[in-house]
Amino acid sequence: MYPDADILFTRRSIRKYQKDKPISDDLLRFILNAAMCAPSARNKQPWHFLVTRDRKKLDLLSELHPYGKMLKEATMAIMVCGDIILEERESAIALDGAAATQNLLLAAHAAGLGAVWLGMYPRKERTEAMRKVFDYPENIIPVSLISIGYPAEEKPRNNNFKPERIHLEKWGETL
Repeated sequence: MYPDADILFTRRSIRKYQKDKPISDDLLRFILNAAMCAPSARNKQPWHFLVTRDRKKLDLLSELHPYGKMLKEATMAIMVCGDIILEERESAIALDGAAATQNLLLAAHAAGLGAVWLGMYPRKERTEAMRKVFDYPENIIPVSLISIGYPAEEKPRNNNFKPERIHLEKWGETL
């Protein structure tokens, strides 16, 4: 019905990648540019993006994040962060980072990459583990860690539409 919107319905979490297939700097810039086009509270745009392609770091991250096993096969990871100096409200950083993460995931999918969102915020044990790897300053708050690579798996189109979760005018009145 809306061909340009197909990317929204075909994006899936991809956890299996073609190992050692590099992602170009131009492609990396494309997905980061898309991430930075996300809306943010008061247009503060408090984000920073920490990118690693280092195989040893990716392997270490796969062990440090409880749901990050796919990082062993990933070509790169991007940690979406917020800067408490640029936006003093952690709640806004979390929301802005989530919007940037979704844009990043959609851009990666549009470019033929597979990716999966690994949650970070507000889990202190996860953010402190990442601090030991990346040595980021105290004013930086990791929101998400994205595992990225060329897909080695295919998943069917998403169909999560649940009309019973839509309420028109008042609770209980549905489509």
